Amino acid sequence: MSVAASTIDAARLPPAELLGSALQGLHSRRLRAALSALGIAIGIGAMVAVLSVSASAQANLLAEIDALGTNLLTVTPGQTLTGANEALPDTSVAMIDHMLGVESDVAVYELANANVYRTPFVPSLDTGGIAVDAAGDKLPQLLQMSIASGHFLDAASDRFPEVALAAQAASVFGITHATAHVLVYLGNTWFSVVGILKPALLNPALDSTVFISLPVAERLFGLQANPSEIYVRADVNDVGQVANLLALTADPQNADGVQVSRPSDALEARAKGQFTTLLLGLGAVALLVGAIGIANIMVISVLERRGEIGLRRALGATRRHIAVQFLAESALLAVIGGVVGLILGAGATLIYAQAKHEPFIVPLYALIAAPAAGFVIGAVAGLYPAARAARLSPTEALRA
Repeated sequence: MSVAASTIDAARLPPAELLGSALQGLHSRRLRAALSALGIAIGIGAMVAVLSVSASAQANLLAEIDALGTNLLTVTPGQTLTGANEALPDTSVAMIDHMLGVESDVAVYELANANVYRTPFVPSLDTGGIAVDAAGDKLPQLLQMSIASGHFLDAASDRFPEVALAAQAASVFGITHATAHVLVYLGNTWFSVVGILKPALLNPALDSTVFISLPVAERLFGLQANPSEIYVRADVNDVGQVANLLALTADPQNADGVQVSRPSDALEARAKGQFTTLLLGLGAVALLVGAIGIANIMVISVLERRGEIGLRRALGATRRHIAVQFLAESALLAVIGGVVGLILGAGATLIYAQAKHEPFIVPLYALIAAPAAGFVIGAVAGLYPAARAARLSPTEALRA
């Protein structure tokens, strides 16, 4: 008997009829439903936009890394057990030059006690965080750093006091063009600015550096030929093998004191981890507000439709039927908001991608998650109104 009754009850509210009833309920309160769905749309749209913009920026960065090459390796001195800095031997560059699988290399030498200023009247402590390094003329080619103005160090820079400014260093000094008349003050000597570099994608730490030639650094500052960093371009087919042998080749007597890394790995890890936590949090807050709005409209709907609920109960609808109908209206309202939010988020991403000349990407999981999240939010928000509607007795509802 109970099984037959359950079958009859289930047959009274098939999915098509349930969907029709939900649509009719929302259609009768179009403005209120639209405003409630808008809250969900804004929240989901914000989250889709954040995820998609992050994916677009990530794809663009990875494409740039691939274009710059993933065969760049860096060799730097490590630290001792007591925390002191190791030193690369002065023979390390020559040893690496002769390695099989090494296409080219260039060393950078840090001048730890040299500071550079725009004029000699700048306070000595106001260095602007700018470092001074000696470097070979192959550095921009090896790191694929473009020249914004002028040229990099050349043969003349070995004889005369000339500098090349990295992007951030030039910005700190307020220098936009490199000419023979633009000077900086370094080690009680005026240096001509012969070049300005564009940002170094593969090693952003170099952007706040002023470069001088190695002969000038040795002549004016007594620089010892111990590299602070060596950049190595390996054959693309031998990157792993070269990386495994670099430390032993650079310092055979203390290979453990040498660190070898690949800048592209760090950049790829950073690219894959890119997202804006704050904006995701704001999107979540908007979703919460939207869910509260849906719960509010459904509670009001229950109060306004008590006569309808009583009539349906009098005609044989069960508590479960009433609850399912209100749950369906709430979930449908949120799903509509999720779809609209997906469209809004994709549109915002398209505008951003075109403005930044980046690929337009909307992650596949966002396409699935947006309406799914709307459904879940709507179902949760509709639980209380549905339960309240189901608890109404036919006589009480009809009397109201």
